[in-house]
Amino acid sequence: MSLSKNASADGKTLTIQIKGKFDFNLVQSFRQAYAEVNDETEKVVVDLRDTDYMDSSALGMLLNMKKTLGDSVGSIQISNCRPQLKKILQISRFDKKFEID
Repeated sequence: MSLSKNASADGKTLTIQIKGKFDFNLVQSFRQAYAEVNDETEKVVVDLRDTDYMDSSALGMLLNMKKTLGDSVGSIQISNCRPQLKKILQISRFDKKFEID
């Protein structure tokens, strides 16, 4: 399990990519990944392309990120979800709080 982040060349999009398990072990590194979001950042993308597991603490981390960032970013997108993860997000009604694809 690992987490990486990178900003687009223009600094408007921050992408956080999670590989393996998205669980309590990533709390600190996930928080640090978006801690430096600034006024130029318009969009945060959480890329779950290589994520095969997500638990309730991951849902909590996503909610905390949304609460922390508030209106400072235009949108938070959860992208490249595998079907089982997308189902968890939909059951938890995260599709009402985040852009999910």
